[in-house]
Amino acid sequence: MSQEQVQDAQGGRRIDVARLLNDRKLNAFNIKLICLSWLITAFDGFDQMMISFTAPYMRDEFSLTNGEIGYIVSAGIAGMLAGGFLFSWIADRIGRRPTIIATAFLFGVLTLATAFAHNVPQLLALRFADGLAIGGMLPLAWALNIEFVPAHVRATVVTTIMMGYAVGTSSAGPLTNLLAPDHGWQAVYIAGGFGTLVCAVALLFFLPESVRFLVSRQIKLPLARDTLNRVDAAFDIRETDGLYLGDEPAIRHKFHVSDLFAGKLAWLTPLIWFGYAVSSLGIYFASSWGPLILEFLEVDRQTAATVTAFSGLLGAAAGLALMRFTDRYGPIAVAVFPAISVPILLILGLEMVDRSYLLPMVVLTTTVIAGGHFGIQSICGIFYPSAIRASGAGWASSIAKVGGVLGPVVGAIVLSSGLPIIRSYAVLAICPAVLAVVALAIARVTRDPSFHPEARGTRPAPAE
Repeated sequence: MSQEQVQDAQGGRRIDVARLLNDRKLNAFNIKLICLSWLITAFDGFDQMMISFTAPYMRDEFSLTNGEIGYIVSAGIAGMLAGGFLFSWIADRIGRRPTIIATAFLFGVLTLATAFAHNVPQLLALRFADGLAIGGMLPLAWALNIEFVPAHVRATVVTTIMMGYAVGTSSAGPLTNLLAPDHGWQAVYIAGGFGTLVCAVALLFFLPESVRFLVSRQIKLPLARDTLNRVDAAFDIRETDGLYLGDEPAIRHKFHVSDLFAGKLAWLTPLIWFGYAVSSLGIYFASSWGPLILEFLEVDRQTAATVTAFSGLLGAAAGLALMRFTDRYGPIAVAVFPAISVPILLILGLEMVDRSYLLPMVVLTTTVIAGGHFGIQSICGIFYPSAIRASGAGWASSIAKVGGVLGPVVGAIVLSSGLPIIRSYAVLAICPAVLAVVALAIARVTRDPSFHPEARGTRPAPAE
């Protein structure tokens, strides 16, 4: 342990936890945490998406109208929007670990309960409550992992976790096709619920609390010392050691929304919210109407569904590849995929290439749009202090859901406008164009050294 990391004060040690965690490589502790987060995030994505594939079976059983199906789907999205606010607020008060475990058990139980719904009001209530837990899970998983890894791999770790979410959403269709025809749509929810509860039990036994959160609030310091020794026994943290964060100020008061706009965050937070919401609008536009647009363009239904699912997975892989550059060069790298997608969408939407290139072009555009979305997701929590990081990521995730709600609506307006169907791709180009500009603006704002304290060393240990 270097003199920069440890300072003597009246015979005791003052240890900069930020420096300890930043000056190390990922180890087995981090890999286990990432795997746990990946698994629960996969079930989170599966739970969110299964309603899209089980809705036809529900319609047949309950004689649902298209309007009622829309309300049921929207109830889940509304719950996710509220859940991001609610559980991030809770996590910045009581900690990441108990809140993540609670949301995991909650959406596992609610997913199981959905299998026993008998009418529309019950489905509406269960989907909204389930959405609360789903919406709270993702930003908390990001925040917890960010707070255990060095700054130069944070975006990559977040995107790795989000690949679990992509796998979960992509598996909802195949699993529904496997179970629902012979066992009913209820079997899909039973499988998802039990799987989630198994993951929740694993979290109960193995999920750590964020050391950065504990130290930033100066609470439960014995637990923080024990957890640091679990991270790396070479740290040799002792009971008498004092802990502090050298890369950010201590925030001991309870979270206020104004904390998200303190100092330079007054510029950064609105930019993240706007970029994330616009990106979500584009993603939900493409995912909600993409298969139907292809059908209108005389692509058979099975091929359209396969292209959409395959493109989503490619987008996750593209996002992961991009994140190494984001970790190295900062938010400016997030602008790359949106900038690439704009001319491709215009070429496709304005029919500047032969129609025989339609499917390859659609795969390419969907991939880069998804890659850009993973990019903005990966940075939405990394610039906030540890004490409010869950709220920073949670509020960004919830605000983005507004774009998610508007995406299908905007798509419906475009498709009903009388424009040729192929022109919808040209209209969609607006979203990545805006995201590229916003990413450049975020890069400009975060050039301030205050957003990268690890690059300028730690500040002196705070006085007792």
